[in-house]
Amino acid sequence: MTERGEDYRDAVLPGQVWMDRHFEDCSFVEADMRKLVTMGCTFDNCDFTRTDLGESRHSASAFRSCMFRRTTLTESEFVGSTMMGSTFVECRFRPWTLTECDFTLASLTEANLRKTVLAGLRFRETNLIRADLRDADLRGADLSGARLAEAVFDGADLRAAKLDATGLTHAKLAGAQVDLDTAVAFAAAHGLRVG
Repeated sequence: MTERGEDYRDAVLPGQVWMDRHFEDCSFVEADMRKLVTMGCTFDNCDFTRTDLGESRHSASAFRSCMFRRTTLTESEFVGSTMMGSTFVECRFRPWTLTECDFTLASLTEANLRKTVLAGLRFRETNLIRADLRDADLRGADLSGARLAEAVFDGADLRAAKLDATGLTHAKLAGAQVDLDTAVAFAAAHGLRVG
């Protein structure tokens, strides 16, 4: 059963456990959802503006095309979850634990993800323009088609990460750690002839 258009605005829901619940076009604006636990839940086109999701835990849950504006996500954990097509604006992230998550087509413009472990995550065609990814762990992350203009990667670990030529030319990669394949691709993307 799917809950459609429900208004949880200003709701006080801390510490609840939700399993296999489905929400569509619901508002959680300014709701207190600290320490919420979701397992196998789906949220489609829901609004989490100014919601407190601090210390929440989410397993195999989907947040598709949702709005996270000034949302508190500090000390939250997402495992095997998707944020496909969701938008994050001026959110509080760190520390944020993410494992096997998919951010395909999401927008994380100007997101502060410094020192965040993002290894192995999917950021295909994700908007990371002007994101702060300094000292982030992006080993094995898929950044194919990601918009990386002015994204800062100083000190980031990009070994085995997938980046296309556009990302390699638009991102600020000075100081990032890369593997040989990425170094060669970076050189080629900047017009150098290797060999």
